[in-house]
Amino acid sequence: MPSSPSFSNALLCLGSMRELRSLCSNLPQADKAAQNAIAQREQQLTKPEGSLGRLEELTSWLGGWQQRATPKLENVQVLVFAGTHGVTQQGISPWPSDVTAQMVSNFRNGGAAINQIARTVGASLHVIPVHDLQPTADFTHAPAMTEQDFLQAVTLGYSVVSSDCDLLCLGEMGIGNTTAAAALAAALFKESGTIWAGRGTGADDAGLKRKATVIDAALSLHQQVCSDPLEAARCVGGYELAATLGATLAARHKNVPVLLDGFVCTAAAAPLARLHPDGLAHTCLSHCATTTGQTHRLASYLGLEPLLGLGLRLGEGSGAALAVGILRAALACHTGMATFAEAAVSQKA
Repeated sequence: MPSSPSFSNALLCLGSMRELRSLCSNLPQADKAAQNAIAQREQQLTKPEGSLGRLEELTSWLGGWQQRATPKLENVQVLVFAGTHGVTQQGISPWPSDVTAQMVSNFRNGGAAINQIARTVGASLHVIPVHDLQPTADFTHAPAMTEQDFLQAVTLGYSVVSSDCDLLCLGEMGIGNTTAAAALAAALFKESGTIWAGRGTGADDAGLKRKATVIDAALSLHQQVCSDPLEAARCVGGYELAATLGATLAARHKNVPVLLDGFVCTAAAAPLARLHPDGLAHTCLSHCATTTGQTHRLASYLGLEPLLGLGLRLGEGSGAALAVGILRAALACHTGMATFAEAAVSQKA
């Protein structure tokens, strides 16, 4: 059963978009000394150099952002933000919007996929309804959120990230949020709804066309402000996307590496990459269901290489949590393997 996250005292009064923009532009960097120490140990372990491939890179990534020469994964947290979308009035999802609240109850009762996966990989799970699950405005008629509501959602996401977290897995729940995520991606990269609309939770051909039309209508309505990544997130995003942005930003400031779960979470965090050249360097994309489509396109634009495929397209943090096992294996190899000297194994000439 998910526990309730403890709130930090940091950034509880984010007062303006200017403040938020400053936080997004002034980001700490990875600890190079820790990464150098990790690289030196890797060279001494009983294996050919580089033979564990990306596992070695992941250990360095963990250590650099944790600022530890010996990374740890004792406190792994999954945050699932939930939000309701007014744009569902446009018929962009085959599922009714009240499924969002019903799934929040399912998470809390332990009945969803993420409950099982989080338990399997030893991660705590926190489910956070944003804005009391009140819907955003239909963004084909008005900005999805007022500036105040957007900042409050970002602040919520920021505040629930714990400084003692070793790895943060981000997930989401919100009927209609693939449309919001697609609209945000289209705004950030100045492309059309046709390019970014996807089938989400099972849209048929007519539904896919309707999503593209809705996205284009939103982009047209908000074109004057969508060149600003934060305004784009406010006008065509959603409450859970804003909270995800806040959590991703908090993790950077609190030295916590992040696993992003698929398209919606990655789109939610993407404004950071548009505001800072390495704004998502502390993140890793957990999975990409196919080698084409929305997530693949977004990952390519952001320079992210997914860890898994497996056809995962559920959301709710399932892919991010599943990828924790890979990171645990990477860390176990780094810390548990013997060195050539310890094992009395000859090195290559």
